[in-house]
Amino acid sequence: MPLTDAAGVNAVPAGGLAWPGDATDGAVGPSSMTRADVALSRALVSGDERAFETLMQQESPRVFRACYRVLGRIDEAEEATQEAFVLAYRALGTFRGDGHPAAWLMRIATREAWRRSAAQTRRQSMSMPLDDGALSLPSQRPDPSEEVMRAQDQERVRVAVSRLPEPYREVITLRYFGDMSLNDIGAATRRPLGTVKAQVHRGLVRLRALIEEDGR
Repeated sequence: MPLTDAAGVNAVPAGGLAWPGDATDGAVGPSSMTRADVALSRALVSGDERAFETLMQQESPRVFRACYRVLGRIDEAEEATQEAFVLAYRALGTFRGDGHPAAWLMRIATREAWRRSAAQTRRQSMSMPLDDGALSLPSQRPDPSEEVMRAQDQERVRVAVSRLPEPYREVITLRYFGDMSLNDIGAATRRPLGTVKAQVHRGLVRLRALIEEDGR
């Protein structure tokens, strides 16, 4: 069972991150754009502010969840979410409508989250301690040591993802922290699907190596 903290968010998606050879590619399918998404996309391209408000209302929970998975703090995730919407509004003219608007927004949000994460690291000059609100553990559990180990695993994955070079950090973040399909990642980043699949595969290989290295 995945660890859920006080924010009600799994710091790492349920089941963890699948390594190459797992059923990672099974999510690849037809475009996730519905008719409503297409209509929303066209309205955004035309600069319709009401359409942008609709996008905000629809995607706020998912954007916050992705930011939280990157930052590990509720307050930081809330600020990153708010700033992401400001940045997206300012960049609305760059949205071409050739992909899912939620994917376009998620890319802006996760970039902002990683920018804040880097600033956190510089300020603290050390890894975030587990008891500062990054992951709040229930006070009463049958086996608290097991929960602590799970929290440590969550933090280890988060730190390892932060150490990935681009483009691997971006695609791993969008895929697993942002819960995006490979097709939507391709559209958002303007990369062929085959390229995205290869980058996710290589990113997972590098991520596993970093986690194993940290565990020695």
